[in-house]
Amino acid sequence: MREAFVHEATIVMEARGDVRVPGAAITVALCGGWEHEPPCPIAPHHTAADRRGGTVRVRVLFAAEPEAEKEVRGRIDAALALGTLDGPDGTTTRWRLLDARPGQLRAGELPHAARLRCG
Repeated sequence: MREAFVHEATIVMEARGDVRVPGAAITVALCGGWEHEPPCPIAPHHTAADRRGGTVRVRVLFAAEPEAEKEVRGRIDAALALGTLDGPDGTTTRWRLLDARPGQLRAGELPHAARLRCG
């Protein structure tokens, strides 16, 4: 049975960079592309990004079988370590990964986590 997990990262991104793009890179790593039919093949997930000056905090809520947790975290880290992604309009966004780590599920995320576990 799937469980909910959180993965957090801090990246440095240029001011004009689109904070949604690292999440798209994660979706590509987990799903093979940012546009796909549900469900996500490896781990249903949701990515949020919060810019504070030159840094962006990325928070990924995902659901996976416990034995797949390490693989999912590895794919997230690898996607963020690439540091670049070309968008569908040809615009390239670049960033640099500072750190990544497991996070804790917040009380307000419990309903979303339940939906991800089912989907």
